[in-house]
Amino acid sequence: MLFELSIENFYSIKEPQVIDLRVAGNAPDLPGRFAPIWAGASERAPKVVAIFGPNAAGKSTVLRALSFIAWFIRDSFQLAPNGRLPFERFNNREGLNSPTRLSLSIAGFSDPSDPTSAPCKYTYSVEIGGMEDAQPMVLSEAIYYWPETTKRRVRLFSRDETGKVTAGPPFQLGGFRQALEKILRPNVSVLATLAQLKHPLSTQLWEAANSVSSNILIERSDGVEDLVVRHYAENPALIEALNREIERIDLGIRSMRIETGPSGPIALFVHEGHDGPMPLVLESHGTRTFLRLYPFLLRALETGGVAVLDELDTAIHPLILPEIIRWFHDPARNPRDAQLWMTCHNASLLEELVKEEVLFCTKSATGQTEVFALQDVQAVRRDDNYYRKYLGGVYGALPQIG
Repeated sequence: MLFELSIENFYSIKEPQVIDLRVAGNAPDLPGRFAPIWAGASERAPKVVAIFGPNAAGKSTVLRALSFIAWFIRDSFQLAPNGRLPFERFNNREGLNSPTRLSLSIAGFSDPSDPTSAPCKYTYSVEIGGMEDAQPMVLSEAIYYWPETTKRRVRLFSRDETGKVTAGPPFQLGGFRQALEKILRPNVSVLATLAQLKHPLSTQLWEAANSVSSNILIERSDGVEDLVVRHYAENPALIEALNREIERIDLGIRSMRIETGPSGPIALFVHEGHDGPMPLVLESHGTRTFLRLYPFLLRALETGGVAVLDELDTAIHPLILPEIIRWFHDPARNPRDAQLWMTCHNASLLEELVKEEVLFCTKSATGQTEVFALQDVQAVRRDDNYYRKYLGGVYGALPQIG
């Protein structure tokens, strides 16, 4: 369970923004809404995180930060030695010459080598910097944890800007140090590098990063739908799962099937009242978008991962979106406490959410994104009409018109 995210000097976020999802101890145990931050923990966090705010306020930047951390741990080793890290700093002179800092907190084990040991807090952080006219490089990277036995912060590993890695005994770096020193690059994560060497703990953490599935870093190109159809063609179980849900997304569709076309697999949809199937290109924008997003949702629910979806509400009918959210609230659909992080423009969705599930983004006069949680707004009551109050300007984070 992801329960804390910190972002500084990343795209439109200049000053540090700390998103702490932990629910107040006196909050009621609403059915399906919250889960312990780890098994047996007294602290809880929401399973759905919805981010509201005007266009260009930085909502997608929050998701992009989370997606970037997962990508950096998981895929950065695939970058060319001189490849540019896929992110931007805040676009003023100070921002372009200052480091970017990102961190997140999740659950791990008090004894990293023993999955039966008591869970505890793990915090991963990375700092990337360099002058404006230079290629950004990793200045620091670290994981600290708080074992149940000591409840004090303990270093698993840390890295400095020279690439030197210092590790505590639980990280078990000894037999891998020489190889790591030879292949670690200034634009690559220590974890991504050690995962290539089959380092046990790094591989576990690499797998944890792999449980974050996101549409935020996908290039929007004409070839995306071809890749999506090929993904379905290679995963028959995914087609079966989609067909169990698809009638909810576009009234009148009975099923989807994959056939082999002259240039590869093609998706065909069977509609009520039609004599033959229809190709994907003739389907509605909502159906085509849902086809792209459904694998992210299903993967998170099946693995207990995190689905990070930008503008989910722009493609899904407002009567259908609450049903998708309920998948994450339903213990039968979400037995592993997966999380959904999403950006929203449809304010009516606030009627389906509780205050702990809502974040707002706003942008200052200097173009800096600020993030705040509805649960931290003074005097917000659980029985308030969040939809009306938001549109009435009580919480801010609304477009300024005129």
